[in-house]
Amino acid sequence: MLHALEQRLGPRFSVLRVYCYGLCMGTADALPGVSGGTVALLLGFYGRLIAAVTALTPGRAIDVLRGYDAEQRGRAKEALLEMDLQFLLPLGVGMVTAVALIAGAVTALSESHPIALFGFFIGLIAASAIVLFRSLPFATSRHALAAAAGTALALLVAANVLQLPGSGAVLIFLSGGLAISAMILPGVSGSLILILLGQYVFLSSQLTAFLQSIRDFALGNGTIAGVVEPGTTVVVFVAGGVVGLVTIARVVRFALDRHRELTLLFLVGLIAGSVPAPLHEIAGAHALTGDILALTAGWAVVGAIALFAIDWLAGGFDPE
Repeated sequence: MLHALEQRLGPRFSVLRVYCYGLCMGTADALPGVSGGTVALLLGFYGRLIAAVTALTPGRAIDVLRGYDAEQRGRAKEALLEMDLQFLLPLGVGMVTAVALIAGAVTALSESHPIALFGFFIGLIAASAIVLFRSLPFATSRHALAAAAGTALALLVAANVLQLPGSGAVLIFLSGGLAISAMILPGVSGSLILILLGQYVFLSSQLTAFLQSIRDFALGNGTIAGVVEPGTTVVVFVAGGVVGLVTIARVVRFALDRHRELTLLFLVGLIAGSVPAPLHEIAGAHALTGDILALTAGWAVVGAIALFAIDWLAGGFDPE
């Protein structure tokens, strides 16, 4: 029945379906726990996603830009097909829609109910690490070392022992590269990377402010300056993401192709080591007393139950 409907509606239905894929993937990546890459696997378009992303090369972009020349138009069309933009564009719009909606909710909840929000995130992260580790081997000492290395690295970053170089725009750019690269990797959520780097709430608030300022300006209640300030942060983050997609993501894919099990264990180790990272956000609003920690643990249980329920409904998650 679905196939017959798709045949009648043609390309419009196909675009809507891919947009819905983007909504699902963006929702997963905006929340630490299940990654967008895992959603892509579950919905059956992970292979196409990776093929399209790896086809985004400077050479093909130049071929497209040369399409104004009649002699080069054939190659430009071929490059467009190779990059699969008819898939990537609606997918990207769907992801941006989901991230924008969730960013607003995160910004509000981080101010009004930080314990509930970040306690829930702790549960999501911890449960996702358990679910993903369950499907990976620990047959050798190399397996254990790979997982331990990822866990240790995340713990050091969460404790601010290790930090990304630079600050301000440089840090936002690097955060964008790491987070958006993680978006296409099974098991690792882009939002998890941002929480680990301490940028999640800040970037969510900047995106929310940017969208609000655009709306105010369109209604005649805002100013250009009000749009530019948060907009600059968003643009720098996206620029970092574009660079990350064509660099960092390719490096990780190469590692997965050459040393699949060790790379996956390292990546899931990063998730495990990120479990305490949301506590920093709670500590910024409340002293970590016994009562606060108990309430956080209660919300963590809720988050873990939610993740385990999704895992059960999906028939299990596989990081690759």
